[in-house]
Amino acid sequence: MKITVVGTGYVGLVSGTCFAETGNEVICVDVDANKVKQLQNGEIPIYEPGLQLIFERNTKQGRLSFTTNLRSAVEHAEVIFLALPTPPGEDGSADLSYILGVAKDLSSIISSYKVIVDKSTVPVGTSKKVAEALSENLSEELYDVVSNPEFLREGVAVNDFLKPDRVVIGTSSEKAKKVMSRLYEPFVRQGNPVIFMDERSAEMTKYAANSYLATRITFMNEIANLCERVGANVDMVRKGMGSDTRIGRRFLFPGVGYGGSCFPKDVQALHKTSSENDYDFRILNSVMQVNEDQKEILVHKIKSKLGKDLSGKTIAIWGLAFKPNTDDIREAPALLIINRLLEAGASIKAFDPEAMTNMEHLFGDKIEYAKDQYEALIDADALAIVTEWAVFRTPSYDVMKELMNTPIIFDGRNVYDVEEMQLKGFDYDSIGRPKINS
Repeated sequence: MKITVVGTGYVGLVSGTCFAETGNEVICVDVDANKVKQLQNGEIPIYEPGLQLIFERNTKQGRLSFTTNLRSAVEHAEVIFLALPTPPGEDGSADLSYILGVAKDLSSIISSYKVIVDKSTVPVGTSKKVAEALSENLSEELYDVVSNPEFLREGVAVNDFLKPDRVVIGTSSEKAKKVMSRLYEPFVRQGNPVIFMDERSAEMTKYAANSYLATRITFMNEIANLCERVGANVDMVRKGMGSDTRIGRRFLFPGVGYGGSCFPKDVQALHKTSSENDYDFRILNSVMQVNEDQKEILVHKIKSKLGKDLSGKTIAIWGLAFKPNTDDIREAPALLIINRLLEAGASIKAFDPEAMTNMEHLFGDKIEYAKDQYEALIDADALAIVTEWAVFRTPSYDVMKELMNTPIIFDGRNVYDVEEMQLKGFDYDSIGRPKINS
C-alpha cells in the first residue's frame, strides 16, 4: 500500500518505519527542512531501541523516504496518517491547531479518495472537526476520516507496533474499514484483535487507557507513602496485590511519579474534556495532584537527611529520562528534582545513558554531566536514583563507596535490595520500604 505520514515526531517516525517494514511504500512529511535532511542522511533524531535497524533497511530498499513537499506526498498516498503534535494548553486542553491546519491544507490537495487517519492522541470529537476542515473544499466521497490511536510504549515502541496487543480503529465507513483491515492484517497474524468502533469511542479509548495506567501508578505511590508511615514494605504489598488475577502485576511499581509525553498530557486532556461536558472527574483531579507531589518526595528525603540548605553539597543524579530506554525528558521527574536541589544550593553531577544532550539544552552549564555513572559519584555527598536504567542495577558498591564523600543513596525507583544495602554499609532511603541508616 502507499502511505503518507504527516509529522516525523516519535509516533510518526516509528509508525512510518514499521509500516515500511511490512512492505508498504511510505513517505514521511515534515515542515522542518533540517529534520527532513537529517532523516534523508540516515540520522534518527530520537533514541528508540530497534528503530535504527529497520529504518536503515527500509530507506536502503526504497520503501521509506522523507520530504517537505506535502502535495507530492498526498498524491502518492492511499492512506494519510496525521501524526502531529497536540501539546497541552494552559487549561490542559489539547492544541489541535497543527492537525486542523494540515486538514485544511489537504482539502486543497486531495483529488481522489483517501483515508485520513488521526494517529495523534486527540480529544473526543476531533475526527468530526477534521472532517469539517476537509469539507471546506472537498466532497464527502473523496475522503473518510478514521481514528486510530497509538498505544506505543517508549523504549519498546517498535515491538509494540509490529506485534500489537490490539489495534483500535474508529470509523463508520465500510470502505475505510476495508482499507484499514488490509493495512493492519500483517501485524495481527497471531490473532490479536483489530477492534472496530465508532470514531468517538476510539478517541476515548486512548485517553481512558492512559489515564487508568496513570491512576494505577499513582495509587501505588500513595500506598508506598503510607507504607513508610505504618512500617510496611511496599515490595511485599505489591507482590500480594499483583498475584490477584483481577489486578495483575503490571504498573504497580512505586517511584517518583510518572512523566513522558503521554500520561501527563492525556490525563490533563481527559480532565479538560470532562469539565467541558459538566462532569467532575474527581479521580483525575487526585491523580494529577498526587503525581506532582510525588515528584517532590526525593527532594524531601534529601533535605531531611542533609539539611534544607544544601549549599556546599554535591548530589549525584543517576537517570534523567522519564523512563529507561529513551532519551525523552518531557515531564520527567528529574526536571523538578534538579530544579529543587539547585534552588536549595546543591551542585549537581548527572549521568544518563541517552538523555544528557536533551537535558543540556534545558540546563546548560547549571549542572555537570558525567561520562559514566561512576564519574558522577566523585566527591558526591549523596546519590539520587531517578531513572531505573539497567546499567544502574548491578554496580560495584565498593567503587561507589570509594568515590563518594558519604555512602548515602536516595533510590527513587527501588532499584536495590534493602537488606543488601544494609550489608554493604550504605545509608539507603527508597520509596515505601524500610530506611537504612548505616
